[in-house]
Amino acid sequence: MRAVLLWLALVLAGASQQELALRHGRAAGFVRSLEFKHRLRVCNAYPYAAALDVFRGRSEKMTDSAMPYKSCKDFVSPLKAGDKLEFKVGDASAGTFSVSDLPNNDAVLLLVIHRHDTLSTAVSFESHVFANLLNAQVAIIDTYKGAARATPKIMDSKNSDKKNARSEELRYDSVVAVNPGIYQVLLAGQDGETKAESKLVALNRESYVVLRTGVEAQQGPAYPQELVVYPQSDPAALHAGASAAKISVALLVALVTMCW
Repeated sequence: MRAVLLWLALVLAGASQQELALRHGRAAGFVRSLEFKHRLRVCNAYPYAAALDVFRGRSEKMTDSAMPYKSCKDFVSPLKAGDKLEFKVGDASAGTFSVSDLPNNDAVLLLVIHRHDTLSTAVSFESHVFANLLNAQVAIIDTYKGAARATPKIMDSKNSDKKNARSEELRYDSVVAVNPGIYQVLLAGQDGETKAESKLVALNRESYVVLRTGVEAQQGPAYPQELVVYPQSDPAALHAGASAAKISVALLVALVTMCW
């Protein structure tokens, strides 16, 4: 299986390269091409007992150790247009993602591999390019396959003032900005019960992903609804008093979704 998706740049920055010369006829050698830093963030939301390895092409292994289900990892190896990222379980290929283009700015490139449906074992991908923003950004992605429904919510930390604590619903396939602080993210079922929850420590200029994972498999084992929040930032990095900040959620942009 192969998938091709254009990496979308939310913030474009670039400059044309010009040839400059000194008046005295000597060529000036201080003009060079811009080099952008692209950090690849891969999340394994594919419900399976065996872990996944990531390869660039067929032979360049990017993972130093295989990624288990519900884990994420950052890679700093530079990507280029035309690269193919292959996911393997042992020697067997699980799926391939092709990079057709890259943004002309520093960016975090998010790639999530997950189950395509409840019947087959085919994989699917979600991808997103985070903008360069001062605020913490949170991408909310639903990779759960099945009939169960749950609404993601973000609220003030359990340690905050319960009387003035606030809660807001989040929308799948969207990106929001939040103030620095410590929050609780949960999945609220249709019956009103909390199906899963996790802590989110939001730091400025960091990009986070919130994943709803699991599958109601028609064949093979089923996996329950769970929440994955990545990265897990250190609360000590927050400024004094930031942990009590109120939620300020603003819709930024819809995620690009790919269907096979």
